[in-house]
Amino acid sequence: MNTRSFGSQLKDCIPVSDFSAAGAFESCDVINRGFTNVKSELFPVHPLELSEKNFSLNQDKMNFSTLRNIQGLHAPLKLQMEFKAVKQAQRLPFLNSSNLSLDILKGNYDCIGFEDILNDPAQSEVMGDPHLLVEHKLGLL
Repeated sequence: MNTRSFGSQLKDCIPVSDFSAAGAFESCDVINRGFTNVKSELFPVHPLELSEKNFSLNQDKMNFSTLRNIQGLHAPLKLQMEFKAVKQAQRLPFLNSSNLSLDILKGNYDCIGFEDILNDPAQSEVMGDPHLLVEHKLGLL
């Protein structure tokens, strides 16, 4: 007599497809991940677009290397520690922060840019649920 149960015999004989939601009809989590963006999947349209996107990073690298050559290794390390400390001090996730202290450290407090006049698109005025935003930032969701 076969000691295997009837369910295990059926499982061996009949192929059952996986009914998970990871297929073509998967519902996307719009609240936590946002809308899908086709533009992010495309290559840069213009050759200078990548250079302009990384302009501030390249400028910081150049300033740090110049500062290292002039004053030594301690000066860029001290500035990087100050930048990191200033970036960590911020408001709650559902409140916009101007990061004025970071602008003062970088010397950008007297420059008027696109985000000063037309606002940064990443900082929209639409406020989400504060509890969900804090849980998402803490990694609880």
